[in-house]
Amino acid sequence: MLRQVRDDDLPAMRRWRNHPRVRAASFTTHEIGEDEHARWWAATCADAGKRVLIYDHEGTAAGVVTYAALAPGSACWGFYLDLDGLERSGTLLRAWIGLERAAIEHAFGPLGLTTLRGEVLAGNAPVRSLHRRFGFVEVGAYQRDVDGVPRDVVAIELRKDET
Repeated sequence: MLRQVRDDDLPAMRRWRNHPRVRAASFTTHEIGEDEHARWWAATCADAGKRVLIYDHEGTAAGVVTYAALAPGSACWGFYLDLDGLERSGTLLRAWIGLERAAIEHAFGPLGLTTLRGEVLAGNAPVRSLHRRFGFVEVGAYQRDVDGVPRDVVAIELRKDET
């Protein structure tokens, strides 16, 4: 289930985002401080083209789903999970699948999108595989600087009429 972010979610969101494996799979890999996170959250709340939601797994906050570049019919999305908590509980794989399903349903339901796009580091085989499992198609590739290092990125896309 996806829900609105509450103020008391913000510390957990930052902790999850700062997990070394989450940072390694992201386009910004440095550890995010409290002030930087607060500035990001204030800017995000003021941006009509963005939505950030919490993914609750089995009644517990367990991840974050972001939608950006919201336009009529399309958006880009991304996510991260509470890796430590979900691994401790033995529910990481179920949560990962549940988050992907919930994000797609929200995109094509409440957000009214017809196309959902994303980007994945080319070397992130598990995420690429999960996206393919849900019907995403890899539609392109390019290089992007990630903290000053050129990295290969794969663009993905899912169309509502293909789900």
